[in-house]
Amino acid sequence: MNKTAFVFPGQGAQYAGMGKDFYENFKESKEIFQKANEALGFDITRLCFEGPDEDLSITKITQPALLTVCMAIYSVLRKNSNMDSVVMGGLSLGEYSALTAADAMDFETAVKLVYNRGNYMQNAVPVGEGGMLALMGCTDDDAIRFCKDITERFGLLEPANFNCPGQIVVGGKKEAIENALQKTAEFNIRKAVKLQVSAPFHTSMLKSAGTRLKEDLEKIKFKKPSCNVISNVDTEYYHDDLVIADKLEKQVYNPVRWEACVRKMIADGVNTFVEIGPGKSLSSFIKKIDKNVKAVNIDSISSLETYLQMSYA
Repeated sequence: MNKTAFVFPGQGAQYAGMGKDFYENFKESKEIFQKANEALGFDITRLCFEGPDEDLSITKITQPALLTVCMAIYSVLRKNSNMDSVVMGGLSLGEYSALTAADAMDFETAVKLVYNRGNYMQNAVPVGEGGMLALMGCTDDDAIRFCKDITERFGLLEPANFNCPGQIVVGGKKEAIENALQKTAEFNIRKAVKLQVSAPFHTSMLKSAGTRLKEDLEKIKFKKPSCNVISNVDTEYYHDDLVIADKLEKQVYNPVRWEACVRKMIADGVNTFVEIGPGKSLSSFIKKIDKNVKAVNIDSISSLETYLQMSYA
């Protein structure tokens, strides 16, 4: 039996023009964009379609923009496809799209929540005091040992994203980042690339952002997800509504275990992953995790039509 997981991207997938063809061709999508504008009190639609990229890359804009585009695409898919046996997940911000798609919260609540989340994350660490590195060609254990050694010698460095085999993102203090770039060869790391991000996301340096987000989360009455949604923090499914606030708070300052999430879904029978939203980053990670599963992405009307033809074939 074909078991499908819908997955949603995180920050970095955004680009000017995303979602515009859905807005122009589907009533459901247009309604999502309009709801986002009203909920946020500014024209997020224009930013999604026109940018500029530097504005779209500001964390407090990126997060609601991506959620809006993902849900605008998902609203069309939901109306036109068979939704049986579905599992959902998302990388970092994408987990909010997954929970919204699974009806754990309404879209207006979600878009305001991620706008605040972006604000808190952006302001948790003063610009220039922290950063992130992508480590290429190393194991999880190598990355963990590397972070421990750098922390002891130069200042905090922690794993932030376990994306796929051979790609792990770490984050920490500026001095640790600068010194870490020179020490990779000692830990079987093929290459380290400094990322253009405003803060060391998913590290303990973001604890204050989690604390502020917790206040917002505790005001929301979540519902039990309508299908299995997997958590980045512990790779377990959200079986009820009572754990949602706690896990989303912890997600801000704990590593995203994306590879483990994908492996869990595969172990539970998923053999097709459908990435909903801009870009193909998750599809790329999934193919590196297990080349035997199918991974497709939907970020345009043509890719949506291709998927629907495939699913009804």
